[in-house]
Amino acid sequence: MASILKTKLLNQKMRTIISLLGSLLVVLGVMLLIPIIVSFIYQEQIISSFLIPALSSLLAGLLARLKFREEKITISTGMLVCALGWIVISAIGAIPFYLELDYSYVDTLFETVSGFTTTGITVFSGLSEFPRSILFWRSLIQWLGGLGFLTFFLVVTFRGQSGLFQLFTAESHKINMSRPVPNIFKTIKILWLIYAGFTIVEIILLKILGLTFFDALIHSFTTLSTGGFSSYDASIGYFKTAGYQYYHLIEYVIIIFMAAGGINFLVHYKILTGKIEELWSGIEMKYFWGIIAGVSSLILFEHYLHFPFEWSGLEKTFRTTLFQVVSIITTTGFGTESINGAFFPALAKQLLLILMLIGGCVGSTSGGIKVIRIAILNKLFNREVKKIYYPKRAVLPVVVEGNIIPDDEIFRIVALFFSWLVLILIGGGITAILSDLPAWNAFSGIFSALGNIGPFYFSVSKMQSLSDGIKITYIIAMLAGRLEILPIFILFSPQAWRD
Repeated sequence: MASILKTKLLNQKMRTIISLLGSLLVVLGVMLLIPIIVSFIYQEQIISSFLIPALSSLLAGLLARLKFREEKITISTGMLVCALGWIVISAIGAIPFYLELDYSYVDTLFETVSGFTTTGITVFSGLSEFPRSILFWRSLIQWLGGLGFLTFFLVVTFRGQSGLFQLFTAESHKINMSRPVPNIFKTIKILWLIYAGFTIVEIILLKILGLTFFDALIHSFTTLSTGGFSSYDASIGYFKTAGYQYYHLIEYVIIIFMAAGGINFLVHYKILTGKIEELWSGIEMKYFWGIIAGVSSLILFEHYLHFPFEWSGLEKTFRTTLFQVVSIITTTGFGTESINGAFFPALAKQLLLILMLIGGCVGSTSGGIKVIRIAILNKLFNREVKKIYYPKRAVLPVVVEGNIIPDDEIFRIVALFFSWLVLILIGGGITAILSDLPAWNAFSGIFSALGNIGPFYFSVSKMQSLSDGIKITYIIAMLAGRLEILPIFILFSPQAWRD
């Protein structure tokens, strides 16, 4: 009787969704146990702040797995699991912050979503006084979110069924990419191995340059994930003000690994297998390096229009400019100078806002629209110009690296770009109505949230004081930006919930 009732109340799709969410909760529960080790190491009495959500997540996940069995996984099922999964893990992942820190649940949820989506907007301050286990969890969620929590779930659970490919499709950036191996799950494992390897290398380099192991670990987690959470309010600028001897080398190391996080990890695979030319030969890489070089040059030029040129200060100005440009285009959000400060005059601020929209490469840990889509839109524009003076019968496809981009892909890119602009207008409008922020600042906040970037043109204290309505708007924007909008909208489609 109970089985018949369950069948009537829940269709096949709902049972599959609950089963998969249960599996995600089990993995999240295990992850929540890891900061307890940090608590023991640093003799912090906050074990219950992690143990309560960990056990709750494990129990709920195991019950869901026992009660429901996953069946056919369609693309709509994958997108629903993706959207719901990110919401659920964020809701539970926020509990340690809520139990331990003096912040409202909305604030801790905001911080957690910002972490998992690798956005890096923070409403926390006084970070250096936080328990180490809290700072560790805050950076770990960014690292897990870098390549995607669902792909991490597939790797650690060795889930190789063909149907689960839909989870990867739903969470990954929606554009056709080549793979290092035909099997999608072996591809995911290769990408995670590269990701983990780069993280270890950065930890070693930062430790050599004088950081404590804990600081090296925290900042490596949030560099490769292009998340940008730091254990200090001053971000990377802390290492200079604190008197670190090699602070300038620390900044260069972080520049390199921010760029690595912003590059397609399949490009990294090709480079590591001997194809060094892949670092600059593809159209996306050409645009990526060209944008960095062009914007950096313009900002340097404008800077010296406003400040006197001194040879002795050239290296510092160059390093500060390059650091911020790479930080913004990769959507990491680390800073050595405030983007709202005098170092970056009006044009620089405008250029950095544009970089927030563009973001890094497809297949990277970066947010934004992605460089390859900007390249395709540019080619689309050039094609439309050519149509004016070419014969009407001329066939003018959009070609990228010898491949014709299908019309469906072009329509998808145009639709995504349009939806970004609409969400920016809506989010900016809500921010303006519910706050006293000027228009420029209001738009910078939603640019940062939707682009999963972090920096914005007002203070952290002002962000803390914004209404819950604005914070919830930004939470939705961060999730929409990370999942590239479609999975979030699928939640509100009745048809998507039917078998």
